[in-house]
Amino acid sequence: MRREKFSGEACVERILLSEYNRYFRLAMSFVHNEADAGDIVQNGAYKAIRGSGGLKQEAYASTWIYRIMLNEIFRFVRRDRTNCVSIEDVAEAGYEDRYENVDLRRALDSLAPKDKAVIELRYFEELKLEEIAEILQENVNTVKSRLYRGVKKLRLEMED
Repeated sequence: MRREKFSGEACVERILLSEYNRYFRLAMSFVHNEADAGDIVQNGAYKAIRGSGGLKQEAYASTWIYRIMLNEIFRFVRRDRTNCVSIEDVAEAGYEDRYENVDLRRALDSLAPKDKAVIELRYFEELKLEEIAEILQENVNTVKSRLYRGVKKLRLEMED
């Protein structure tokens, strides 16, 4: 019986195609701009495909790609912090707000990027804490601390 050779590139391409909307939604939650979110996902996809030759096991491909996407998001947010558009600016410009709860979005935006990423991945992408820990390359207890601290900050922010 002949065993098929694992192709990292084919695996990565398959995951990128099936999970594109999740990556785009995650990027949008940080940058609030469709063009920027598209650029982030495109850059992340390029890096994932380019590095797919080093991928040895399919089981780790999904978290590996999430990590790449989050790194691209964090890189963009750090680089483009001066060009960020606030929710107030968007409202004043007359753009339609696509978020159901502007206060929640504003509170999420006030969190540190890694704390926000944990909350986004847990509650909006419905990932397990262990998966989030793998993606962020952190201990599960650190992820739990970030989650609980972030939720507490959100509650305080929402009360104000």
